[in-house]
Amino acid sequence: MADKKVKVLVIDDEESLCFFVKANLELGGKYEVLIATNGMKGLWSAEKDKPDVILLDIMMSGMDGFEVLKRLKSGEKTSMIPVIMLTALQDEGSKAKADDLQSDDYVVKPVAIGILKESIDAAVKGRK
Repeated sequence: MADKKVKVLVIDDEESLCFFVKANLELGGKYEVLIATNGMKGLWSAEKDKPDVILLDIMMSGMDGFEVLKRLKSGEKTSMIPVIMLTALQDEGSKAKADDLQSDDYVVKPVAIGILKESIDAAVKGRK
């Protein structure tokens, strides 16, 4: 029997990035990638689909990633899901805020898919 795929939820309003990440992660057959193009869809999908890990952008229209992270970590069904911030923001203030809100990792775009896979695998291992 094959190992269960790692279910990854990407929450990012940049659709081209979502599809790039999905295509590259699903290539080897180890990951199943779900996409949400805004914070509300992401919160709904996190509750409904129960992903193993979430990749979350900070700069999104409407609800930003910090607010999504805060809601995920305070949600009864979503608080234990590891969240990796995947963002173009490189400043220490954003990193510190993500840490304060209990993100599991902070990865700066553009990112090599290999590094992203390592981060995902580490976050999933840490949860089990």
